[in-house]
Amino acid sequence: MIAAPAPARHSTERPICVAILAIGGQGGGVLTDWVVALAEDQGWHAQSTSVPGVAQRTGATIYYVEMLPAKNGHAPVLSLMPMQGDVDVVLAAEWMEAGRSMLRGLVTPERTTLIASTHRSFAVIEKEKPGHAIADNAPVLDAAGVAAKRVIAFDMETLATRCGSVVSACLFGALAASGALPFGRDAFETVIKAGGRGIEPSLKAFAAAYDGALQATALPPAPGKRLTALPTAAKHPLLEPLLERIRAFPVPLHTMLFAGVRRLVDFQDPAYAHDYLTRITTIYSLDCQCGGEAKDYALTAAAAKYVAVAMSYDDVIRVADLKTRAHRFDRVRREAGASANEIVYMTEFMHPRLEELAGTLPVALGRLIEAHPGPLRMLLRRGRRVRTGTISWFLALYLISALKPMRRRTLRHAREVAHLERWLSLVAAHAPDNYDLAVEILGARRLVKGYSDTLARGLSKFDRVIGAVPLLAPRQDGATWLRRLRQAALMDESGAALDGALKTIASL
Repeated sequence: MIAAPAPARHSTERPICVAILAIGGQGGGVLTDWVVALAEDQGWHAQSTSVPGVAQRTGATIYYVEMLPAKNGHAPVLSLMPMQGDVDVVLAAEWMEAGRSMLRGLVTPERTTLIASTHRSFAVIEKEKPGHAIADNAPVLDAAGVAAKRVIAFDMETLATRCGSVVSACLFGALAASGALPFGRDAFETVIKAGGRGIEPSLKAFAAAYDGALQATALPPAPGKRLTALPTAAKHPLLEPLLERIRAFPVPLHTMLFAGVRRLVDFQDPAYAHDYLTRITTIYSLDCQCGGEAKDYALTAAAAKYVAVAMSYDDVIRVADLKTRAHRFDRVRREAGASANEIVYMTEFMHPRLEELAGTLPVALGRLIEAHPGPLRMLLRRGRRVRTGTISWFLALYLISALKPMRRRTLRHAREVAHLERWLSLVAAHAPDNYDLAVEILGARRLVKGYSDTLARGLSKFDRVIGAVPLLAPRQDGATWLRRLRQAALMDESGAALDGALKTIASL
């Protein structure tokens, strides 16, 4: 991308056409009003229309602005809808909306300047799937370089949040820097200053985005998962032995092992992380015996990831801990745009089941409660909405989170450990004869997540997938089929795709 040229007088034979794609809460309407006010302040005629999406994040609202100075004293006739090939500027408040603008033909290489934020606001279809259903950013990145005449793209959402504003102010700043409209920066800022509220944060975000647009010289790379590198020293003496144990493994495994250790220290304590490394050491020894070096220790790498996930299960103690953390309240306040002297309450729906309550108790007492639920089942029949920011409910959750030292004596922990040991025993039994199948058995743990009904569904799918291992173990392509089963289980919540896949395997 080339630095923004100085604003120049555009042809007045046709209007300048601007399309804005935004979803709820991103300030698309405000941005549209700013663009219209900008044109009118400069003596131009401007007209705006909008076509709303079906619902929030299932379809963005398309705002459309046309502007043109009067000719021979006559007001121009302006269109109500954007037409393919006629749009000069597309402003997309989210990266996949930039992709949709290209699919709709609003972006063309002969005419269009595409200005977009590269962050993601996930669609309903991306969030409802049990597995990883997030759309790949790479095709949009590739298409943007071909479909648009010019592209200005960077993470404007993060920039706006840092400035205490919303992404629309950053889009307005990038628009000013692009030179796509024949108006100077002062004219843009004057429009913002004429607003009734949030002027200072908006101006700050505008200026930051203006500078960012001038500095951006290329499309950003597709984001990927980043793991923290193993540090040279720990910040606490109790953590240094953990780092020493990690260093005993091959270097390619260090980042994943360190991620697992961090997760489990946060979940429980350093001793629990040592238990994790002991389990991984056992698997690493098995890996070496099975020729894992030739496969880049795929078995140990999978275990490093999924054993950490299995050991940091979501119980009532964990949920209470996460809900009472200071950074969570800070994040909610920041997202709500609350000032320092404003009170923010979070109302949350809680519906613990009898199993969750019994799982938090010592083993014997928990089993007694499950065997004789009595009035407790009636008491827990309905969920309730609670304000976790009030003193009473915060203290209640805080006291539950303080049960962390007792976790290893709870019924839930006993069951999780038993399930973990059965799972790892199955891995050890098949690794010598079918290494790839053992790796896929470890990966099947991805199906187990969450708590309450989500956990129950995940465990059911996990058991059904693992139940097919005896049929697949003798086959050379057994690992491939087990991976297909896992992928089918992640396709829908009901398990219909998994049913079909299991029938296929039964017929082999």
